[in-house]
Amino acid sequence: MDARRAGTGYLALPRADRGPGILVLHAWWGLTAHVRGVCDRLADEGYVALAPDLLAGKVATEIDQAEQQLEAANADELAHLTRSGLQTLRDLPATADGPVGVLGWSMGGSMALWLAARVPEAIAATATYYGDQDIDMATARCAFLGHYAEVDPYVADDSLVLLESELHLNGLEVEFHRYPGTQHWFAEDDRPEHDPKAASLAWQRTLDFFRERLPMH
Repeated sequence: MDARRAGTGYLALPRADRGPGILVLHAWWGLTAHVRGVCDRLADEGYVALAPDLLAGKVATEIDQAEQQLEAANADELAHLTRSGLQTLRDLPATADGPVGVLGWSMGGSMALWLAARVPEAIAATATYYGDQDIDMATARCAFLGHYAEVDPYVADDSLVLLESELHLNGLEVEFHRYPGTQHWFAEDDRPEHDPKAASLAWQRTLDFFRERLPMH
């Protein structure tokens, strides 16, 4: 018997009731209205979007609160919920056959990179907003898109350069963008760091990225 917490989340379906799947992984704030809105926007573009709740319904608005709830989370459970969310998305009758996309912010962006290396056969495209990862990415097979702030105490420049270089050396499609004048969380419209112009550009790039790699059938 698996005693780990069963997952819950937010699912948005396209008008056609079927389409390519995208797994949406939230930041340490939790499953916020912003994340649900992203799922709705993806559904409007024709995707089946599923955002698993990785923090048991907890939602934070302040950094100290978010740090505390992330520290209280179990790393193994986070990994379990991320992987089970991916499997749930792929098993949905509405989801088109084949690999899916993954989209994440900050903590979720790091989990997206982790997932691409851990379940490579299931993922065709990974887009991360200010996500970093120091595990060996040699097993990853998908294309990568990254959006990063100019000023970011949570993502070290050296670490980001190493990640980007490793993915290139592995022969993968990699496109990392830095956005001048921005800070961590610039793409989240419920944060004071939100930069509308940079967020709009990053979102358009994200849609273009998924359209190319997750074609509608």
